[in-house]
Amino acid sequence: MPNISERGNFMPSSPIRKLVPYAEEAKKRGIKVYHLNIGQPDIKTPENGLQAIRDFDFKVAAYTHSAGIESYRRGLAKYYKNVGIDVDYTDIIVTTGGSESIIFAFMSCLNPGDEVIIPEPFYTNYNGFAVQAGVKIVPVTSNIKDGFALPPISEFEKKITPATKAIMICNPNNPTGYLYSKDELLQLRDIVKKHNLFLFSDEVYREFCYDGNEHYSVMQLEGIDDNLVLMDSVSKRYSECGLRIGTLVSRNKQLIETVLKFGQARLCPPLFGQVAAEASLNTPDEYFDEVYNEYIKRRNIVIDLLNKIPGVYSPMPKGAFYSVISLPVDDTDKFCQWLLEDFNYNGETVMLAPASGFYATKGLGKNEARIAYVLKEEDLVRAVKCLEEALKVYPGRIEN
Repeated sequence: MPNISERGNFMPSSPIRKLVPYAEEAKKRGIKVYHLNIGQPDIKTPENGLQAIRDFDFKVAAYTHSAGIESYRRGLAKYYKNVGIDVDYTDIIVTTGGSESIIFAFMSCLNPGDEVIIPEPFYTNYNGFAVQAGVKIVPVTSNIKDGFALPPISEFEKKITPATKAIMICNPNNPTGYLYSKDELLQLRDIVKKHNLFLFSDEVYREFCYDGNEHYSVMQLEGIDDNLVLMDSVSKRYSECGLRIGTLVSRNKQLIETVLKFGQARLCPPLFGQVAAEASLNTPDEYFDEVYNEYIKRRNIVIDLLNKIPGVYSPMPKGAFYSVISLPVDDTDKFCQWLLEDFNYNGETVMLAPASGFYATKGLGKNEARIAYVLKEEDLVRAVKCLEEALKVYPGRIEN
């Protein structure tokens, strides 16, 4: 049998999804599983986006422009201007999900062997995108004790080598829920300018900022227009994960021309996804108000309940709908599997994402897990109760 490629062998499995077979088996045994492992909101998709697909009356479902439907890109430019980001529609490439946006950025800006510095823990699929592009992720570790704030710039400086070509952040952050401040972004601007690096920013959770905190985009940083690359998506903003529509935004014209070549090679982004996403731009403010209030309620409930469990700690997330929590266990990879294989509380259990997969530094995250508070209130309460009861009987519990 021919050998699989080295790239294929190095491609990591998703730590978010690797426990799915165990969850499926638990369900076959009649166990109800509360999924806190994945950021799939249960929030309803805006009706105007769905209706646009129902009303589609073209006779042929044809290719669109490789950069995306022009009217959609013009609408996106208006959306961005409304949130303080001044870009032209020609600065925007529509992608097949935010994932493709990141892959295109890596492929267009970085050569094989180049390095990109990313604060860890970070969204685990960045690892896979890096493998695809042949680039190396260099982690700078943030800490749960200070809520996963941006590590000191001196720590970034220590990591910069001749191979360093970019710094990447996710803001608000997946998996930690941390929201980077304007001051932190200004610090990143200075180091990016000093070393002539790209600054990549994954901002798919822009609408989810809490407690009066406002989102500040890297695209609002002055003096480094050609260094900035914004990655975005409709998945979480409109609860449209399955549409697979994202965007790459940059004022760097050479970069946009390069990204377009990758876009042409895959022909075009999904037609019906663009149709729904364009219609979703007209979603009324009331929708976002309801979603915002719902997530605030869910966040407050779940974080409060978690911090009441002996040995458990969660910072208060400032954005997104995730938190990385510490657990009094020997190994969260084993614990999360045990929850699905060997435990149930009144016929129910909970599925978490082990945090080790969100770190690039081996050995970190072994007593941490990511939760996504994307379920309705009563389900969150029951899920946390399952976790509380599980920790009472888990054989690998560690007493603080």
